[in-house]
Amino acid sequence: MILVEDLSLAAGSFRLSGISFEVPAGMHGVLMGRTGSGKTTLLEAICGLRPLTGGRITLEAGEVTDLPPGRRGIGFVPQEATLFPTKTVREQLGFGPRMQGWPAAEVERRTSELADMLGLGALLNRKPEGLSGGERQRVALGRAIAARPVVLCLDEPLSALDEGTRVEIREVIQRVVREHRITVLHITHSREEARAFGDRLFLLDDGKLSTFETA
Repeated sequence: MILVEDLSLAAGSFRLSGISFEVPAGMHGVLMGRTGSGKTTLLEAICGLRPLTGGRITLEAGEVTDLPPGRRGIGFVPQEATLFPTKTVREQLGFGPRMQGWPAAEVERRTSELADMLGLGALLNRKPEGLSGGERQRVALGRAIAARPVVLCLDEPLSALDEGTRVEIREVIQRVVREHRITVLHITHSREEARAFGDRLFLLDDGKLSTFETA
């Protein structure tokens, strides 16, 4: 579950205020809006990467408004699958669990599980340089869900991919979300993508958020 109540924030001259919405537990919310409408800023605020000037954010386990990013139970896939440039795929997948203090054996088991799920077994010792767009996106998704978050935030996860790879990664995301029963908030400009993923559609326009059922 993602519950945002009367959220306000400022980023330079940009402002959002009075933003409220809910994505029920296990559902896939899709956030749309014009370029510059504040979609990414709002997503980053939910993840704890932007300070708020007002409002509350509540997830499955309770309110997270004042918690740092690492304690919110959120997995985040930013635009263009930004990966750690000096870490191997194995290290990328194990990063979240290690940061949360998992025992080494548990980290290794989780890394192997994700590699099998996402088809990354042959790439575990590779670094990001030279990976294809689809491979990078699968690594980024695996890194985001490695520590078993309750919420997954996706910022245009298919936008930088060619058509064939978009279909592949769309299916991977749908399978991962279904198998892990994660609540999702997902930014896209694509109506087709919104229809394919969304249980609930949010439109951010001129600082106001509208909600539509898509299921």
